[in-house]
Amino acid sequence: MAGPSHSIAADPGTRQRVIRKVAWRLMPFLGLLYFINYLDRTNIGFAAPHGMNDALGFDKAAFGLASGIFFIGYLLLEVPSNLILHKVGARRWIARIMVSWGIVASLMAFVPNAMSMYGLRFLLGIAEAGFFPGIILYLTFWFPKRERARAVALFMIAIPVSSVIGSPLSAWLISAGHGLLFGMEGWRFMFLVEGLPAILIGVLCWFYLTDKPQDATWLTPDERNWLQHEMDTEQLQTSQRYHYPLSKALTQPRILALAFVYFGIVYGLYAVGFFLPTIIAGFKQAFNTEYSILEQGFIVAIPYAFGAIAMYLWARHGDSTGERVWHVAIPAIVGGLAIPVALYMQSPFTTMIAVTICAMGICSALPTFWALPTRFLTGAAAAGGIALINSLGNLAGFVGPYVTGWLTDLTGNPKAGLWVVGAFMIAAGVIAVLLKAAPAPDDEQAVETDTLPA
Repeated sequence: MAGPSHSIAADPGTRQRVIRKVAWRLMPFLGLLYFINYLDRTNIGFAAPHGMNDALGFDKAAFGLASGIFFIGYLLLEVPSNLILHKVGARRWIARIMVSWGIVASLMAFVPNAMSMYGLRFLLGIAEAGFFPGIILYLTFWFPKRERARAVALFMIAIPVSSVIGSPLSAWLISAGHGLLFGMEGWRFMFLVEGLPAILIGVLCWFYLTDKPQDATWLTPDERNWLQHEMDTEQLQTSQRYHYPLSKALTQPRILALAFVYFGIVYGLYAVGFFLPTIIAGFKQAFNTEYSILEQGFIVAIPYAFGAIAMYLWARHGDSTGERVWHVAIPAIVGGLAIPVALYMQSPFTTMIAVTICAMGICSALPTFWALPTRFLTGAAAAGGIALINSLGNLAGFVGPYVTGWLTDLTGNPKAGLWVVGAFMIAAGVIAVLLKAAPAPDDEQAVETDTLPA
């Protein structure tokens, strides 16, 4: 491969110009993909109190199981899926993932009973496996480390945005779609309509995404050469300093500890995401305050609107300072303290303030977290290690909703379940501090190198 031209290498504005072009080309599209992904994954939370639980006979624990069983299928195929993406390229594999998950998400509109919903949620996890860690790996091909937290934030901002836009959208589809199509209930209509875009955008992925900088016809030759050289040099330096082969990445205690940190943050994300609509629907009983379905959708959106702003600003601050550990620990601990406090507020307004602080903490911790493992993992080790962290961390998506629902049924209120949420988030922040940003270069390194076929 040709090296960068001297004029490009000497131009102090090159880095800023090229990174900006890459960001404008990739991040809006990748954010759209994750918006659709996260909406299809979590819209069951909005369906639950608006007809689905009654139709399928779900109590809180059964709903938690239906929400969380997704992550069992997700766990089983996460690492193999990401290794396949590393081999065949993001363009082909992400397109496949999206089309298959869109089909399954749409079929959820036609479930006749609880067992069918369990089965489709499990298949949805299998279909989606590899999407998120694949995108995180993909970003390491395009963004140097010092810009990576901000790039991940621009991608993951789809989480709060999916709630800001998706919650009112889901509420409107449930209300407006009831009986509109062959007498279909509103929650079924919502599943159908929100599942179809994944299929359409998945086909578009095949033509729009570019696997690596050297293939980017939308960059000039000098820009392509500069960026590819920059990324190759950075990956070579990382692999020389931290000799983590694939086998080491899958068994390294540090990776497992990072998976627990992510588990704690994600525990909060999904417990709040799945149960917030139910909590708001419960304002009628708790505070004698009743809201329409659409109003509930807008109330759900509020914490995530603030979360989106906090996510980007906090990640930008982390990139500008180069500090990572406390940028994960502080928001995780603050969010963990805020969520149980919400249960003791005396009005809907003060309750939502506490929930909003928690959402801001969760959203702020997420993107900077992914700057931690990518500091010392590259190549196949990054593909496997990122996928392992994500799959183990996302077990919280199963444990969190199920335990929260089970404790709610057991105690008759959500307080015990959300205290557990807070405890996991605080523990995640503490362990992040104990781990520090990256291992020492000579920290139990293996000298062999695992490779995958090109």
